[in-house]
Amino acid sequence: MISVFTATYNRAHTLTRLYQSLCSQSYLDFEWIIVDDGSSDTTEELVKQWQNENKIKIAFLKQKNGGKHSAFNKGVQLAKGNLFFNVDSDDYLLSTSLEVIKGTYENASKKYNIAGIAGRRMYENGTIVGNQNFDELLSNSIDIRYQYGVIGDLVEVFELEKLREFSFPEIENEKFCPEALVWNRLATKYNLFFFNKGIYVTQYLPDGLTAKITKIRMESPIASINYYGELEKYDIPWLQKIKANINFWRFSFNCQSTLFNHFKKVKIIYTIIGLPIGFMMYVKDKLSI
Repeated sequence: MISVFTATYNRAHTLTRLYQSLCSQSYLDFEWIIVDDGSSDTTEELVKQWQNENKIKIAFLKQKNGGKHSAFNKGVQLAKGNLFFNVDSDDYLLSTSLEVIKGTYENASKKYNIAGIAGRRMYENGTIVGNQNFDELLSNSIDIRYQYGVIGDLVEVFELEKLREFSFPEIENEKFCPEALVWNRLATKYNLFFFNKGIYVTQYLPDGLTAKITKIRMESPIASINYYGELEKYDIPWLQKIKANINFWRFSFNCQSTLFNHFKKVKIIYTIIGLPIGFMMYVKDKLSI
């Protein structure tokens, strides 16, 4: 069974489209787990209506607002499938998406030792998000970006038991943690099977995470610098290490802890360049919000 997971916050106006796309799936052995991250709109009433319709299996949990990463952890705890598929509340699926996921995973897992599969996001006109410089690849979430140069948000579907080894850190007073922090940690142990096929229709809304990511990272600086500090240590090109170091220092100035505490988290050789540039970017960020 596939556990389709959605974290939602005041998205009653977009959830219906996702619900309808799930009801039209050609593969029906799935559950839909919805974690409402403290919505103040009609999300709960809407989901109860769908549960009463009984067209698909729906599990619903409402929690105090803590961020998507916190909701994700709850969803992983609730899931009962062998595969875990995150679908954002403002996006939707093709009618064959779950069938493609099932077939692709079954074929790939017979050949390779993997923690899951990853397909492509697409716009409503069918165009793939990002570049298309591969057909199929056995890789991980680090090498797919830095060795193979794949650009664009991917659609990861993880084996639940392997995903449960890597929970998102939940930091007091922070409501954001980059998904890539966990995907990269998972990449140090497991590969994924990547395939260049659109299975997920995406919407980048003006009030979504992507549109205001800099401000979000500034408001969750510990999670942000943990991500960039770890990224600098991975086997990636040196230029990318410098970029990671710059962003580490860029968001470190938003932390309450003293600057000295951060030096041990990154290498001095990159900090010589990264700290002054990061400070200038920090000042620019502060002036722009």
